[in-house]
Amino acid sequence: MHRTSVAEVLLTDVRARGARHFCAAAAWTRSHPTFPRGRDDRHSPWMVVETLRQLGIYVPLRHFDVPPTARFLITDVSFDLDVTAEPRAPHGASEITCLASVQDVRTDPGATMVTGLRMRVDFLAGSRRFAQAAGGARFLDAGRYAALRPPTALTVAAGRGPRPEPALLGLESRSDVVISLGEDGLLVDPADPRHPFFFDHGTDHVPGMALLEAARQAVALRSGGRLIRPVSCRMTALRFTEHAPPAVIRCSQYGRTCFFHFQQGGEQTAEGALRYR
Repeated sequence: MHRTSVAEVLLTDVRARGARHFCAAAAWTRSHPTFPRGRDDRHSPWMVVETLRQLGIYVPLRHFDVPPTARFLITDVSFDLDVTAEPRAPHGASEITCLASVQDVRTDPGATMVTGLRMRVDFLAGSRRFAQAAGGARFLDAGRYAALRPPTALTVAAGRGPRPEPALLGLESRSDVVISLGEDGLLVDPADPRHPFFFDHGTDHVPGMALLEAARQAVALRSGGRLIRPVSCRMTALRFTEHAPPAVIRCSQYGRTCFFHFQQGGEQTAEGALRYR
């Protein structure tokens, strides 16, 4: 799952239902350390994205013969949440059923290794569907990755810019803040460079989940704390977002939809949109 902490693994079982269809069980805890339930007992919408991400790693490794040494690169991710059907967190964990399908499987020229695919997942609580998510990924062996990425230090440097108050961003802990105020605007700047979720293992670029949360926090700040919990999102990674210099987050609001993009070194590294109820 590319998670060092066992507590961060959400999947409890995955079974094939054919060559490209899978049924998975996930347990969404009531007290996830980074994405806790809201005051109305709804789970964080990022639980949908994180479950999709974990399926996007497990299924290729287990069922498509992608080697465990491969590097997994997310190309895009999206989800839509039905707030009228989503489950409330019970006393224990919410048992979630995930129906996944795989499309657009790509291989290298010799057809010896799967190099990419797309996945779509329906999320059910009981028999009721409450969310859909989709994403694409590329898989690179060590040689291809080394050619794409020069060796860099696997450390995250915490910035020193002033930070918004966590409550304004819908957070309880200052360590969960991943943005700061810089001269050029809002920056991707984790308060905790060893955050137990966003950076629980070494990485030579900013992970996609950290970018999504940075975008959500930027929207929360720009809206004065009114827009906290997205019910739909999409994000496309255009290139790697490096740890340094900190990427700048630009966002603009049109009604209940907020568009965002990340800029670094004069180039756009990722873009997307968050929609709110």
